[in-house]
Amino acid sequence: MERQVHSSALFAFPFRPFFLLCAAYGALSVGLWVAAVTGLGNPLPALPSPQWHAHEMLYGFVPAAIAGFLLTAMCNWTGARPLAGPGLVALVLLWLAGRLAMCLQGALPYALVAALDGAFLPLLALYAGTVLWRSRNQRNYGLVAVLLALAVGNGLMHAAVVARQPALAATGLALGLDLIALLMVVVAGRITPAFSANWLRGRGGSTPAPAPAWVAYAAIGSLAAMALADLLRAPAAITGTLALLAGLANALRLLYWAGWRTVREPLLWILHLAYGFIALALLLRAALQFGLLHNPSLWHHSLGAGAIGILILGVMTRVSMGHTGRPLRLLPGGLLIFMSVILAALLRLAVAAGWLPYQGGLWASALAWIGAYVLFVLLYGPVLWAPRPDGKPG
Repeated sequence: MERQVHSSALFAFPFRPFFLLCAAYGALSVGLWVAAVTGLGNPLPALPSPQWHAHEMLYGFVPAAIAGFLLTAMCNWTGARPLAGPGLVALVLLWLAGRLAMCLQGALPYALVAALDGAFLPLLALYAGTVLWRSRNQRNYGLVAVLLALAVGNGLMHAAVVARQPALAATGLALGLDLIALLMVVVAGRITPAFSANWLRGRGGSTPAPAPAWVAYAAIGSLAAMALADLLRAPAAITGTLALLAGLANALRLLYWAGWRTVREPLLWILHLAYGFIALALLLRAALQFGLLHNPSLWHHSLGAGAIGILILGVMTRVSMGHTGRPLRLLPGGLLIFMSVILAALLRLAVAAGWLPYQGGLWASALAWIGAYVLFVLLYGPVLWAPRPDGKPG
């Protein structure tokens, strides 16, 4: 009976299974990749292609986090019932099938690999778009467009393998990075100042003056323009200028939020810190385009290991508590999750900058990353698969 109750709870809301799987796969995929590239052995049927790690981070790991957050947040935006039960199980199994296919691509027909992996994002976009359209929630239609564009980027990476055109993989990789950055700027740009202001008000403090509307428009618009310039392969001067504008606008936006005032609440300052890595990544991208830097890994990992890795854990720790009827605070030991993922990001940037030896630095960063995500599973797994303590559904 206990096992049945817990199984039912796990599939009662989308964030529950997707957050658990996101964390578990985030740890597993990084471990597999680092073991393979450092010569310690590769348990997969064939050595993954050079794009495997990038693909699995952008189009495997991140979409699980997106699905968990978006399908949960839509219920608040629209009042719709959550995707639950068999429907949620089917969507989770589709995501798992894609991950299994990518790990076994050396033993499967590639058309099957591409079909299994490529189906998740379009189906997620279709479901989300249907819910938003039925509720006339026009404000969030753009998120569906981003999901569809991500599906195109994923398709380009598979087409590169089939057509043996590496340029298509590079375009799919760039599109994924740009779109995920845009998605984070939109979503984190909503939740970070709102959550911070609520916390400050709850403690009788004053809230920061809101940023002028033009700051948000500049932060989002310049980033969207940079993504378009990237896709159209515009001259480096144009892409670099747009990246510089986006980095400065997002840094200014972050400054208006006054994140230093939330230093006593880890669930908040972690969101501000993650957003700071977005601004840093964009400035590094500008420096690369203007020839001031020569290693794209710096901006890739400021966005990936930094912004993406930190923001996902910041959001998952908060949502896991708030949406299961628990107090909004870190579980004991939770601070170690944040410290580990921050260390992973800093070590990975140090490797990219040449400040640490490649193999040793890569393993140090990977172990810190794996530790953060495994610890999330260990600490928050019991929260995610157990029923709400208040007895409410969800």
